[in-house]
Amino acid sequence: MDHAFAVEKLTEFLDLANEHLADMDLAREVPGVEWPNWPQELVVQEARARQIANAYAPGLGDIDPELGDAEYWYRVRTAAAQALGMARSAEEIAAFLRPTSPAIAADAFHPWVWEPAAPLWAAEALQDAVLAAARTVNRRLQQKLGRHDIGESVLCLQTFELKEPEEGKPRLRFPGDRGTPTWRARQEGAKYLAAGTFLAIRNVAAHEEHVPGSTQDALEHLATLSVLARWVEECTVERASDADKPVI
Repeated sequence: MDHAFAVEKLTEFLDLANEHLADMDLAREVPGVEWPNWPQELVVQEARARQIANAYAPGLGDIDPELGDAEYWYRVRTAAAQALGMARSAEEIAAFLRPTSPAIAADAFHPWVWEPAAPLWAAEALQDAVLAAARTVNRRLQQKLGRHDIGESVLCLQTFELKEPEEGKPRLRFPGDRGTPTWRARQEGAKYLAAGTFLAIRNVAAHEEHVPGSTQDALEHLATLSVLARWVEECTVERASDADKPVI
C-alpha cells in the first residue's frame, strides 16, 4: 500500500466533498437556495476514496446507495476521514510493530579502526575514513609480522595459511585446539576474509576517486575492518625458527 498516495487522494476528495456538503447544508437550511449538483470530478474521487477505505479496512467504504443523498455523502465522507487517519498513521504503526533492531556503536570498533577514522567521519569524508582505517590495520599487521615486502592481500593469504611457517614467512595462529575442524575453519576463513577485505574495501577506496555508497555501507566496511583487527591482535605469531612449533 502506497500510504503517501492514499493520503493525497483522500485529502483531495475530502476537500472537494466538504465544499459541496456545505452547499448542500445551505440549500437545506435556507429557503430559495438551489440544491447543488454533484460535479463529475467529485463522483470520480468518491469511487476512488471508497476503494482506498476498503483497502485499509474491508467494508469501510461500502456505503448503501439506497440511503438519502445527504446521508450517503456524509457516510462516505466519514469513511474517507477514517481511512485518511489510517493512512497517515500506517508508517508509524508499522515501525512500532517491527522488532527493535540492535544498534552498533562506531566508537566501540577496534581502536585501530575507529581512532584513525573518527576525525574523517566527523568531516563526512566517509571514503577517506574507511581508507584510513584499512591502512592502519595493514600497518599493524605488517608490524606484528615484521613484513613490509608484499601487498596486504598476499600477506593475508600467507599469514593465515595452515602450512607451517617458512623462513621469512611467519604465520598468525588463533588460540585453541588445532586438531579440530573448528580451528581449521576459523584459520582458513580468516585468510580469505582478510585478503578479501583489503581487495574489495581498501583497494577500492584507495584507487577510486569516488566510491558510491551510503553511510550504512561505510559503517559496515568499518565493522568488517574491526573484525579483522581483533583477529590480528588475538592471534600469536609463529616463525620457522620457533623451536616448539605445534604440528597442524
